[in-house]
Formats: sequence, C-alpha cells, structure tokens
Amino acid sequence: MPNAEQTLIVGGMTCAACVSRVEKVLKRVPGVTSADVNLMTGQAVVHGNANLLALEQAVAKAGYTASAAPPPPEKFWPVGLALGLSLPIALAMLVGMAGGPMLPGWVQAALATPVLLGFGTGFVIRGWKSIREGSPSMDALVAIGTWAAYLLSLRNLFEPMADMPGMESPLYFDSAALVIALVMLGRFLEGRARVQAGAALRDLAKLQPARVTRMIGDLAEDIDLAALRAGDQVRVRPGERVPADGVVVEGHSDQDEAALTGESLPRAIQVGDQVLAGALNISGLLLIRAEKLAGETALGRTVRMVEAAQGRKPSVQKLADRIAAWFVPGVMLLALLTLAGWMLAGATAEDALINAVAVLVIACPCALGLATPAAIMAGTGAAARNGIVLRDPDVLGVAHAVTTVVFDKTGTLTEGRPRVVSSKSVGTSTPRDVMMIAASLQQGSLHPLARAVLAEAPEAKAAEKMQDFPGRGVGGVVDGREFRLGNQRMLEESGLAVGELEPEMLRLAASGASVSFLFETAPETHLLGLIGFADTPRPTAAVAVATLRARGVRCVLLSGDNPAAVAAMAKTLGFDEAIGGVLPAEKAARVATLRDGGKVAMVGDGINDAPALAEADLGIAMAGGADLAVETAGIVLMRPEPTLVAAALDIAWRTERRIRLGLFWAFGFNLIGLPLAAAGRLSPALAGAAMAFSSLAVVLNALALRGWKPK
Repeated sequence: MPNAEQTLIVGGMTCAACVSRVEKVLKRVPGVTSADVNLMTGQAVVHGNANLLALEQAVAKAGYTASAAPPPPEKFWPVGLALGLSLPIALAMLVGMAGGPMLPGWVQAALATPVLLGFGTGFVIRGWKSIREGSPSMDALVAIGTWAAYLLSLRNLFEPMADMPGMESPLYFDSAALVIALVMLGRFLEGRARVQAGAALRDLAKLQPARVTRMIGDLAEDIDLAALRAGDQVRVRPGERVPADGVVVEGHSDQDEAALTGESLPRAIQVGDQVLAGALNISGLLLIRAEKLAGETALGRTVRMVEAAQGRKPSVQKLADRIAAWFVPGVMLLALLTLAGWMLAGATAEDALINAVAVLVIACPCALGLATPAAIMAGTGAAARNGIVLRDPDVLGVAHAVTTVVFDKTGTLTEGRPRVVSSKSVGTSTPRDVMMIAASLQQGSLHPLARAVLAEAPEAKAAEKMQDFPGRGVGGVVDGREFRLGNQRMLEESGLAVGELEPEMLRLAASGASVSFLFETAPETHLLGLIGFADTPRPTAAVAVATLRARGVRCVLLSGDNPAAVAAMAKTLGFDEAIGGVLPAEKAARVATLRDGGKVAMVGDGINDAPALAEADLGIAMAGGADLAVETAGIVLMRPEPTLVAAALDIAWRTERRIRLGLFWAFGFNLIGLPLAAAGRLSPALAGAAMAFSSLAVVLNALALRGWKPK
C-alpha cells in the first residue's frame, strides 16, 4: 500500500523548529512519501508504506516520543516544584536590589541546582540531539542560556571579585532556575489551552453511546456499540442518544440534534423518519433500524473531516515553518554577535555573556509554531459545534475573498420535496394516462421529481428497457410503446414542439414551478402531456441571500431547470442573477465564467453539483446530499440551512484573521524582544517570562474563536 496513511502522536515537541525536525527524520525513513506534523495536536500524519516501529524509532532517536496512542495528560507537580525552588531566589534578588538583605549565595545555589539538574537535564538532552541532527530547537536555546548563567554563577560563588576584596561577585542563579521554571509553566499552560481548543471535537466524538439495547423480537440485549450491525433494531429510551444513523420503525419523539447540526430547536420524528447517531432522544420510546455504523455515520464522518482539517497545514503555516527552521540558528548567531559586540564595546565578559543569554532565552519559535494550528483547532471546533465542517484549512484564505456565491436550486434553496401541481394532456391521452406512464418510467428512481410522480400513481408497473439521459430525463418501454419523460430541451431535441401546452408551461414557469413533458418516440413520435412540480423554498432562503448581499457578495442561482422557472424563483428570493437550463456537465464551465476577477463559492448537494463544486474556488456542500458532493467540497453544512452559507464564510474569515494576528504577534514579539535583549535592556529572567507569555498569548488569541456563534 504505497499510499497508506499512518498517524502518530509525537510527544516532547515545543516549537516550530521541533516540527521541522520531526518531519525531517520521518521523511528519511524508507518508504515514507510525505509527513505533516502539527504542533498543536501533536499528530504526525505519514504517507507511504513505512513500518510503524521504524517511524517510532526514528522519532525517538531525534529526542521525542512517538506512539499510536495519546500520552497521558501532563501533571502540574513538576512545574509547581520548579517554581517553588526558583521563586524564593527571584524574590530575594528583588529584595536585595531594593536595599534589603540578600539571600546567601550557597542557599541560592542549593535551590537552583535541583532545578538545573532535575528539570534542566531534559532541555540539555533534547537540545543536544537537535544540534547533532543539524536543526537546533528551542530546547537548545534554553539549555545553552540557562547553563551558561548557572555555571557563571557557580564560578562567581567560589571566586570573589579580585578588584574589590570582600565583595561578592554577581550571581545569576535566579535567571538560570526561573527561566527553566517559566518555560515549563508556559508549556504546561499551552498544553491546557490545546486541550480546550480541541474540546469541541472530543465532545462530538463522545456523543455515540458505548452500549446499546438491541431488540430481537421481544428480547432485549445490552451489547457494545462495536457489536451492532447494519439492519439491527435498537431501542432508544428518552434521555438516551441514538447509536447509529437509521430509520424509525416504531414510536415517535422529539430529538435534540444541536450538537450535530447546530440546530437549537428539537426535531419531531415519527415512523419512517431518518435519525442521526449522537442525537438525544427527548420524549418518546423509539425502535430504530440501524443503517450506518461507527465511522460511516454523519457524526463519524464529521469527526474524521474535522480531524483531517486540523492535521493539515495551510500555505501560510508552511511559510512560518520554513522561517522557523532558520530561526534558531539565526538566534544563536545573534547571541554570539551580542557577546562579541559587548566585549568589543568594553563590557565585562560577564555582562556580555548575560546579555547573550537573554537573547537566547527570549527567542520564541514556539509562538510561530502555535499560531496557525491553535487557530485552526479553535475555529474548526467552533464551526463543527454549530453545524459547519471546515474540511480544508486552505479554504480559510479563500473565504474572505469570495465575491460571488452560486446556489443550486433543488434541495439547496428548496425543501427538496416537490409535489405535483399540474397534469395536462393533449390528443386522446388523459391526465391520468400521463401520470400512470410517467410513474412507470420513474419506478426505482430516487430523484425528488420521481418520488412526487410515484406518490400520485403508486400502483403503476415498472417500465422496461429503462434509459437515463443526464440533465434531460428518462426513457423506457411501457406496454410495447417507447416513451420519454424530460425537460423542454429533451422534447425539442426529439423534434417536438410544446404546441398547445405552451400557455400552461408559461403559467407554471412564472410561478416558479418545474415542468416535465411526456412524449412517445416509438412506434410514432408525438406529445402526450406535461406535469408541473412545485418545490417550496426553504423558509430562510431569502434571508440567506439578503445576508450575503449585505456583505457585498453577488448571489447567482444556477439550475438545470426551465430558465423561466429559475428566473421566477430568483426574483422571489432576491438573487442578482439567474441561470437556468444548464446541463450537469455545463455547470462547472458556467461557474468558471462567473469569477470576474474575484473568488467564486458554489453551494450544492447533488451528484450533478460535484464538478461545479470542484471547479469553484470554494465548494460548499449540504450534508445529507450525495456523498460525492460532500467529498468534493471544502466546507460541509451539517443541516440544509441556507443561512449557514454566510455563517461558514464568517467563521472561515475569522479563523484566517486569528491566524494572521497570531503570526503577527509571534513575529512582532521577536522583532521587539531580540533587539532589547541584545541591547542589555532585559535580564534573562525577564526574557524568560516574556517568552513564556508570548506563546500563551498566541494560544489565547486563537481561543477567542471558541465562543463564536452564527449571527
């Protein structure tokens, strides 16, 4: 399997340089074709046919941990102990600077040594491995900086100042110990923030119950969800969650699907209605036939799509990763230049070294690595909680530039449940003849118009030699005669005219109804009649269009339906433009012509929309539609609600803005902090605090998205 995908959980990564290093060692493993590592989630997605053990060993050799299972959550006690040992030194130094008594040097050394030897050793080991691999990490900067300050302090403790007898040399135990403690604290808080950022996805994953009640006749048995099979019938009591996508076979109730679709109001369900795994059954006892299980449910697909989006990198993050790969070596060079510059300027070796240490400590590639994945996790989580799945992080950069939104009509802006509103015949045929033959031609079809016809003549027998004409209609043989049922294009291509049915066709089209014509092609060709269908627009369709237009977005209605019917609906709903009579194969080309210098989003739900969704700069699919449409789109709406289109563009835009704000903060912090440290304006301890704060600020910036709600 050359294209197999494996996911590892990598532990010990602290910055973007770590990400670059882990990706590098994974790509060296034989059989690996690509590797993407996410600092925020700790996931490494590897493509190829490499052995899992070889991947884990390669990561371990680089100084990190790797396994298929997530590591246990970090404990606070190491951070608390490091702070408990470091803070007394730092507080005593502040008291001494204010004229108070100083903490004896040997006490400072006794407090700092356990921090350096106990907690600082990990920085040294990981830092040395990163240097040996040729890609120094943040750990290398921390290790070099803190151990330089610690060893200088030890030397000064045992070697008094030669030029001032009786005076103690300056000690920097506070900087050495406090920097390590603050870095540990910052990473612990980052970890907690990561957990919060991923809470929405974990909440979704927990919606399916672990145990279910399977019914075999009147016998109830309690089984694991994994033992449930398609076709099994399960009992769901009030207060329980539905274990699988399925159909209600007995009972009626109200269901809360807010966690799945973002819909705040419960949905009334009865026999024959579809139900979703994870929905909360509120009031009645239900018997449900399971149809889709585990990862195949709408819930499972949502979790998979969001996980995939959180694991991918948008182009802006790839740029940040390339910069971060050169950042740490650049900081080391700057520290050496700081050391040399201060000594050339006449400063003591100690002062020059401490300023160089401050440069090493304040550098923060952590923030660079966290800005993008933190925002993506928070943004995709908030979107999923409200019924919007951002499948591809690259859509974030497209959403804010969308100038035109193209809507499909049937099932997207309408309820997708058309009904027959007119049946006219010509010649010797009767309206009932027209309906019966049409129903015969539609037997077995799942098309919404077919269901409407079959509801009018359920007793009709199936036609023979059925044919499908995409974008036009269907054909078949009934009682030895060959018939076709389709749109006006199909009628005219067969050499027939609408004739005396034209007034009825125009009347139906003016009201927004769709029209199908029934005609015979053998043994002779002649028109039998027409059928008119009305499909009710969704209640919020006009609001959705008005909301988008208020944002300055042009709205276009694109459909294969009769142009007059499409124009009538477009006028009713407030569209800027209507395009009707378009074949499925032509939709993609029409979308391409609508760009006009801007970005185009396409909204659809059917198989025939898939090419247009792929052609558009941004494809938006309604869940519950065709699988191909969902797989082609960059954004999936978990309920057929047109107003979610504007909401999807909004959360995508806000997420992109948070990414850019986080990267601006990360770059800006270093552009300000590094010169200050090189100029001797920051002590190592203060630099360490600032570094930890910058990473935390970037994550908190992203977490602002967690409270997002559609307007």
